[in-house]
This record gives sequence, structure tokens and C-alpha cells, in this order.
Amino acid sequence: MAYPTDRKYTKEHEWIKVTGQQAIVGITDHAQESLGDIVFVELPKIGTDLEAGKAFGTVESVKAVSDLYAPVSGAVTEVNGDLATSPEKVNKDPHGSWMLKMTMKNPADLQDLLSAAAYEQFVAEEAGH
Repeated sequence: MAYPTDRKYTKEHEWIKVTGQQAIVGITDHAQESLGDIVFVELPKIGTDLEAGKAFGTVESVKAVSDLYAPVSGAVTEVNGDLATSPEKVNKDPHGSWMLKMTMKNPADLQDLLSAAAYEQFVAEEAGH
């Protein structure tokens, strides 16, 4: 799959799309594929301060429970309530089904993230290809 080039990626398989100080966060197609059928998504409350690289929630699938990691530091401004009742949306459209929106504290955090091309290369190397 081609990863959207309008966002940055983490080695923990989250994506972030930034507009000014605002950011939208979700998980990648690779992440949802590895997890299998997603049955539950646990997200933080609005107003929660997230720290780059630290867990902010979990995704539960029929196979496992995985932590979600904040790509950047900032405050949660919105969570995707649809995922509480329809977590499978992440499987159907991982790059369209966002998990949370946030206001970034430090845009320099983005420098530590991967471009779409670098993320694709990372996934291929991780898979041993």
C-alpha cells in the first residue's frame, strides 16, 4: 500500500497529519493489518496532555492488545467517538479513520518522525524484505 505523503509516521506505526499547530493522529495500514480485526479502541479524554513517544491508549484486536503512542507532545482536543461503537472502521480505512486530534506543544517533535517513503522502507526492513 502507498502511504499518504501528507503526513509523518512513527516506528510504532502511528501517523500524524499536521495543519499549523493542529494535528490528527491514527494508526497505519500496516498496524491494522498486523493486529487483525479490531474490536475495541481506548482513547484519552479531551484535555489530556500527551508526551511524544508515550502511550496514550490501546487498540484491542482478536489477536492482541497494543498500545498507541503519541507521535508528538500536545493536548487532546477531540477524540473519534465513532470508534467506541465501530472500531472496525480502523480496519476498513486506517488512513481515514483518525483516533484523536490535538494541539501540538512543540512542532520540532515532527523532525523525529518518518516521511511516507522512509516509513515504507522501515516496514519492509522490519518484515525482512
